[in-house]
Amino acid sequence: MNHTPRTSKVLNTVFAPVVRGYEDPAKDWEKAVAQVEEEAGAEDRKFADDLGRAARSIGEEPRLMPLGWTFALSQIKDRYANRLRINRLLAEHPEIADEPIADPVFVLGLPRTATTLAHRVLAASPAHRGPLMWEMSHTDLEDPAVAAREIRKLDQGSKFVTGLFAPGLKHMHPSRAEQPEESMMLLPHGTFWPLLHGALPSYREWYAQRGPEELAGDYAYLKQGLQVLQHGRERKRWIVKYPGHLNDMPTIKKVFPDATFVWTHRNPTTVLASTCSLVGTMWSMYQKDPDPREVGELVLDTLVTWVDNALESRLSMPPSSIVDVPYHQLAADPHTEVPRVYAAIGATWTTSDAAQLDQVLARPAGTRPHRYDIADYGLGANQVEESFAAYLGLLRNFDRLDAEPTAEM
Repeated sequence: MNHTPRTSKVLNTVFAPVVRGYEDPAKDWEKAVAQVEEEAGAEDRKFADDLGRAARSIGEEPRLMPLGWTFALSQIKDRYANRLRINRLLAEHPEIADEPIADPVFVLGLPRTATTLAHRVLAASPAHRGPLMWEMSHTDLEDPAVAAREIRKLDQGSKFVTGLFAPGLKHMHPSRAEQPEESMMLLPHGTFWPLLHGALPSYREWYAQRGPEELAGDYAYLKQGLQVLQHGRERKRWIVKYPGHLNDMPTIKKVFPDATFVWTHRNPTTVLASTCSLVGTMWSMYQKDPDPREVGELVLDTLVTWVDNALESRLSMPPSSIVDVPYHQLAADPHTEVPRVYAAIGATWTTSDAAQLDQVLARPAGTRPHRYDIADYGLGANQVEESFAAYLGLLRNFDRLDAEPTAEM
């Protein structure tokens, strides 16, 4: 179960009298926008207004805590600042738009299916590159001094916030500023906002009404970010990862026509329990004692939508564009499965790749296996199996659903 840590409750009580912005989130967002635009000497009001949809919806959450609002507003504000930075770089260096993002690999799959492992294993190759966490929060041309500053700032901030407000997160999704991270950090919109912050009904309604051109615009912006990160540096094959890319495969192909998808798979019953635990932990940073049933309802609805859309999408795609990676095969024999994946995406498995595989596979020191129970979130195994019936039909073709993994990945 996910409860807000006592330390968080105490600090929110202490700071409640001075943190008042969440009482009028729209006004607070406008102040944040004005500050970002003043510092950048530029604006992108359509982008700011759309981001404001997420900000206002977070502000409407009934369990929102004062410091939770402060954290969320800061994150959205930083995304707007990064957008203006990318816009400036494109204006100053128009040749950035000509950078080819060739043969990118998009790692996707339901959460908790080893997408992070697959991403980091593939990105570790000297011929590949995964966008790093700090690069997606501060997208810029190469500058070692800026890199050192942003890495230090991001790691210190993450350690402080998660340590006090979500101490379990380091065991569920260990991360560092210098590691490849999920590309949702460079996407302005998506189902990730609710999964990170709360049910957000008004944002979800707005997002569902957006058209294909707007969705393509989100991925065009992701492409611009990768082009900035590639400009002036050695060109390598991009390895991009986010579970929610399942929902957008046709759009990704439209923006990145030569993309290959690496789809990791695992029994949805296990996936749902683990994802609910992760989402509940994320919510606890922003709201007081998240309702576990609300978590379960959102997670089930979101993941079923992702998978159903992905199953429909793969029917119209050439088989060679999708590489299926069963969780249990990867967990049982990574030294066989990882080279197979390399071959399937047209990459060369080298002695260098083999030598560093164990290092990439190792869990960070001090982390514990992730424990969870689906019943805590108002869900049952039969309900999950019925909801994922179509996906289970595919999964039974190439994975052992009842197998016990040799290691938690």
